[in-house]
Amino acid sequence: MKKTRLALALASCLMAGSAMAQSSVTVSGLVDAFAGSMKNSGDSGSKASVGSGGMTTSWIGFKGTEDLGGGLKAEFNLTSFFQTDTGATGRFSGDNLFSRDANIALSGGYGRVMLGRGLAPSFLPTVLFNPFGDSFTFSPLVLHVYTPSGNFGSRTWTQANAADSGWSNEIIYTTPKFGGLQANLHYQFGEVAGQTGKKNIGVNALYFNGPLALTGMYFDAQVSNPNSGSAIIDATAPFSSITRQKTWMVGGTYDFQVVKLYGTYQASKDTTAGNPQAKDKVFSVGLSAPVGNGSILAGFARTKRTGDLLASTTGDVSRNTTSVGYDYFMSKRTDLYAIVMNDKISNQSSGVSFGLGMRHRF
Repeated sequence: MKKTRLALALASCLMAGSAMAQSSVTVSGLVDAFAGSMKNSGDSGSKASVGSGGMTTSWIGFKGTEDLGGGLKAEFNLTSFFQTDTGATGRFSGDNLFSRDANIALSGGYGRVMLGRGLAPSFLPTVLFNPFGDSFTFSPLVLHVYTPSGNFGSRTWTQANAADSGWSNEIIYTTPKFGGLQANLHYQFGEVAGQTGKKNIGVNALYFNGPLALTGMYFDAQVSNPNSGSAIIDATAPFSSITRQKTWMVGGTYDFQVVKLYGTYQASKDTTAGNPQAKDKVFSVGLSAPVGNGSILAGFARTKRTGDLLASTTGDVSRNTTSVGYDYFMSKRTDLYAIVMNDKISNQSSGVSFGLGMRHRF
């Protein structure tokens, strides 16, 4: 009897271990802070400060998977942004708690289907095809398409992309990989009573083959991120205020080993709030070159705007932004960076910013 009980106990432990091996939950994140001086074009003056997210917006999140058998997996992501300099949650005041990720998905041989809040179709083509990645502080391309200059309530620049970098109320279908090619189809429900036709639709494709990488993206947006502090066309208006914006983008990189080159081109037509023919054309180039334990980074973006999106300004506007820096890796998880940026909007004063920062992944 004792032997039988012992055998049953061992079998139970083995079964429990097998079940646990089929599922996992991980906690991960990134902490980024810098010290320096910031002045975007049009700002009233330079601001010396300790800032958050010089190279990457700080975040912490939970990710889980469960093997359902037959190649099918259940997945979830819950990820929150935070500001390292103050400890505040979100990217800005009023941001959602899980504004980076809040989704659940099924994946298998057919691809992956996700429900909830996730990436916008413009995000990966933007951050993977410029040398400063997802820096909302120093990347010229990201500043032009995602980040308004000045404070969120008083702007000298309205970002080129009307919709947020993440979409809520979203379905994303990700195809299997075909060689180095993979595509994502995005659909965001408007969820506005009486305006059932409002929605966002988008698609992107990413191709990686040795030293060559290519991307293409298109979205048709009628709504932005539904929260009180979202970076939308008018900070005082509800997220449903966007009439419509159609945007497409192409980009590529090529790694010559001694230097990696980047290039993108984006065009959009916006019919938002009294600007029926506002158009943006955004061009960017950049490079990264390995030096020592890090890389020299350089990027340039130019936007030509026909019909400014700010009601207080009329006529054509252009913006030129250049950033140069060095990113030094102390280990695989920790790096130090130094960046200088020059920014100029045609009808505003120029601005120069610099930052010395540290980034750690866990």
